Amino acid sequence: MADITTSKRTWNIFKRNKLAVAATVFIVFAIIVALLGYLIMPDDTPQANNMAIQLSIKKPGSRYTMLNIRKPEHVDTVNIFTKMLFGQPSFFREVPITGYHFLKDTIYADEYIGDEDIPEHKAYNIFEVATGIKPLYLGTTVRLNGLMLSNNQATYTRFKNQIVSDQIKHKIFLLGSDIYGRDMLSRLILGARISLAVGLMAVIISLLLGVTIGAIAGYFGGWIDAALSWVMNILWALPALLLVIAISFALGKGLWQIFIAVGLSMWVEVGRLVRGQVMALKQAEYIEAARSLGFTNKRIIIRHILPNIVGPILVLASSNFASAILLEAGLSFLGFGAQPPMPTWGSMIKEHYGYIIMNSAYLAIMPGLAIMLMVYAFNLITIGLRDAFDIKSQTTRI
Repeated sequence: MADITTSKRTWNIFKRNKLAVAATVFIVFAIIVALLGYLIMPDDTPQANNMAIQLSIKKPGSRYTMLNIRKPEHVDTVNIFTKMLFGQPSFFREVPITGYHFLKDTIYADEYIGDEDIPEHKAYNIFEVATGIKPLYLGTTVRLNGLMLSNNQATYTRFKNQIVSDQIKHKIFLLGSDIYGRDMLSRLILGARISLAVGLMAVIISLLLGVTIGAIAGYFGGWIDAALSWVMNILWALPALLLVIAISFALGKGLWQIFIAVGLSMWVEVGRLVRGQVMALKQAEYIEAARSLGFTNKRIIIRHILPNIVGPILVLASSNFASAILLEAGLSFLGFGAQPPMPTWGSMIKEHYGYIIMNSAYLAIMPGLAIMLMVYAFNLITIGLRDAFDIKSQTTRI
């Protein structure tokens, strides 16, 4: 009953902090968007890496007509769960056009090159555009998706209608396109997934190591505490970014390596906090009573000490989440993070920071703003949790 009352009181205090509640709503919204990922992205290809160099650095809201030409290789349709996690490989090659017309077995397209350039006239076989297969001569029969199709006039008429209705599309870049003609909105959404994943995994790793090592050092004391504290102090003296870079060099470049590197660089702060809290609580009367009853050290730590220091740990975990996002962005900017074409906010800034002094500053500002908002939201939650758990007064009493 006391635990329920305490939890209710903590929640009521947290709710009174409107900024913290708004930050929580923002984080939940970001998590939902990141989880849905490819299902809601304009570009649902893997890594949102569908390039159209002709459409590089286009302003937000730009709209273009695309001729979708079927790829010759077979592409499987993935299920919704696979698509949500990894995306759907594109069935088509997109060609931006300004106009088109049909003549016999050919579609003539005016291929867009640039705003100041004259469109290039291209001719494509209708059968090839619709099927991805280049017919050898009139009357050729080919198999497509289990169906036998003949290269005749009736088939061409059918494919003309198919191309007009299904393969000539209007594409809108809601937030513009990057230097490779990729959709910025899609890459920002996927970047949120990377940042939140790195933050979550780094916090989990840091909590597992920090709570375990800190609890052992604080509870047993003596030479164990001296040895573990020496390790923590050495690591504490190293700049976090340099430590992460050093670990990344040892593990190699990649997303999972970043999870481990950031997590290993953040556990010391957790360990120091837990050590101090455990040292203060292990002399409490109820802990002495537990020892008198013959409880094992493991049970005393897990069942009686750690539940009483959850508040400070959660506050630090929220703060570390923000720090992990910043570390990941810094690593990606320096080229040590997730490797291209995987989109991360840090790498997006790296690719476009040169455009800040030009009329396309938004290319670097948008991922920078995303980092700022995400970190600020976690900092607001940290403040709300600190006030809700009354960390300062708890420290004073201890």
